[in-house]
Amino acid sequence: MTTGDAGAAAPGPQTTPFERLGGEAGVRALVDRFYDLMDLEPAAAGIRALHPRSLDGSRDKLFWFLCGWLGGPDHYIDRFGHPRLRARHLPYAIGIAERDQWLACMARAMAEREVDAALAERLAASFFGTADWMRNKGG
Repeated sequence: MTTGDAGAAAPGPQTTPFERLGGEAGVRALVDRFYDLMDLEPAAAGIRALHPRSLDGSRDKLFWFLCGWLGGPDHYIDRFGHPRLRARHLPYAIGIAERDQWLACMARAMAEREVDAALAERLAASFFGTADWMRNKGG
């Protein structure tokens, strides 16, 4: 996180990851960079192919979901109810390659957004667990 971001203050015991990322603006910037990378990087072609031509809806849904998941407002739940992540992803063939491409884009987005190293490590572990749970095909 850059030093100019709101929420860049030293984390306290009650500080949420949402706040540490800079609130809605920080989460939006992370999500936008994530999808920019997915769209531009040849190494992410497999995961990109699972998304619609326009990433606008995907950007919004991930932003809304992450806000709540990170301890901020529950925008996703307010709009759609329980996320039911696995059920919503079952129509898409997600294997190890797709999981790893998603994780690589998110890791790079966090690095480019200068997310605090300890927070990025914690989030990466959580993202891995969720992304691995989304797998529904071998390889």
